[in-house]
Amino acid sequence: MKKSILLFTLLMSMTLFVFSQQARNGYIDSEYILGNIPEYKDAQRELDRIAANWQKDIEKRFASIDSMYKKYQVEAITLPDNLKQKREEAIIKAEQDAKDLQKKRFGKDGDLFQKREELVKPIQDRVFNAIEAIAKDKGYAFVFDVAGSMTIVYADPKFDLNDAVLQRLGISVKN
Repeated sequence: MKKSILLFTLLMSMTLFVFSQQARNGYIDSEYILGNIPEYKDAQRELDRIAANWQKDIEKRFASIDSMYKKYQVEAITLPDNLKQKREEAIIKAEQDAKDLQKKRFGKDGDLFQKREELVKPIQDRVFNAIEAIAKDKGYAFVFDVAGSMTIVYADPKFDLNDAVLQRLGISVKN
């Protein structure tokens, strides 16, 4: 019984060793790749411009609300109760509208998210397809992205697929 367990363990270890020797891994840096794609840079500039305009609009609304509130505080002493209530309701409604607009523009699945999907997703899909094609052509079992939160302590440069991905996308990089 012990011999069969030992033999089974030895056989499994050898199988895993052989499999691990056959499985190739590569890595990419998505920030490096995307940073070298002109369309991506253009899309990022467009998104930044749109976001800045939307942010200015929202800041103007909040500044207007702040002004309304300060004016209300000065006049509140002399206003009748029914006018006080109307002003308070107007300020609260304006603030809620501004918050709703902020959420609509910048919230989860908001306008900025949708615009990013429209402008950036096709580029990211092209990059992914290039990575997938290279991985299949070269026999890589795994391709890791070192740009994210994943930590790779050491990576052999011979498994760096960044320039191959850019080349497959038709982009030449000057180093």
